[in-house]
Amino acid sequence: MAKDYYAVLGLEKTADAAQIKKAYRKLALKYHPDKNPDNKQAEERFKEITEAYAVLSDPEKKQQYDQFGDTAFHKRFSQEDIFRNADLGDIFREFGFGGGGDDVFSQIFGRGTTTGRRQPRPAKGQDYLMRLTIPFRQAILGGDRRVDLDRNGQHEQLQVHIPAGVEPGQKLRIAGKGGASPSGGPAGDLMLEINITGDPRFRREGKDLYTTVAIPFTGACLGTSVVVETLEDAKRIKVKPGTQNGSKIRLKGFGVPGRAGSHAGDLYAVIEVQVPLELSDVQKELLKTLQESGL
Repeated sequence: MAKDYYAVLGLEKTADAAQIKKAYRKLALKYHPDKNPDNKQAEERFKEITEAYAVLSDPEKKQQYDQFGDTAFHKRFSQEDIFRNADLGDIFREFGFGGGGDDVFSQIFGRGTTTGRRQPRPAKGQDYLMRLTIPFRQAILGGDRRVDLDRNGQHEQLQVHIPAGVEPGQKLRIAGKGGASPSGGPAGDLMLEINITGDPRFRREGKDLYTTVAIPFTGACLGTSVVVETLEDAKRIKVKPGTQNGSKIRLKGFGVPGRAGSHAGDLYAVIEVQVPLELSDVQKELLKTLQESGL
């Protein structure tokens, strides 16, 4: 059954890290097993809010959850992945609960023996790092890409989904596609570090895109209309009379697509007023007349 981790913590999807931590602290204090002995309903609620916090407090996991939603997220992340590197001990120690985060995991999530003593878990395999170069437009719009991988002496081909709006240097985690564990534990993960090629027409600044649009000198003076290429189609826009070279015209929502809970960026058409290199005799005479009139 699909979950909404934000709803579990009573938050909007725009909640920041501080709000997420505050909401979890409040609920964890209420439903912690030490305050609700032999209360299965409170125990299940505590499991639910702790799982939500383990995802939303981790920037990488949160990004994947926001991008793909609950169902696709859980195809990529097991419960072991969700709680890996989750540090709840400090929060529990502030409450004065004994045992800290590790004992809570042992008691609630079944990671120990019946005596409450934790058994050592087999070591996870080594994580692999691979640099993946993708085209500019795919980085903006997202899509699937094939990745060739050699691991554990075998060649594999992976179909990797590139989330819309991925940024240079961002790492995508492919769970279980790293090195094998030397002691029978889970395999490591594959980390894909994104490199993005340039584009001859567009440049990116955060969530906004910029493209240069050329108009004639007369169009800048008298006004005109011009076709602006977007990432997926083209739009005709009006240019007001008196538009200056370097002016920007905003096409709202035509930039980097928005992720869950956030709006899309904008596309800015940067006006470039063209000055002709050569003029006909008629054009020269007309311009001289304009010059004499004070233009």
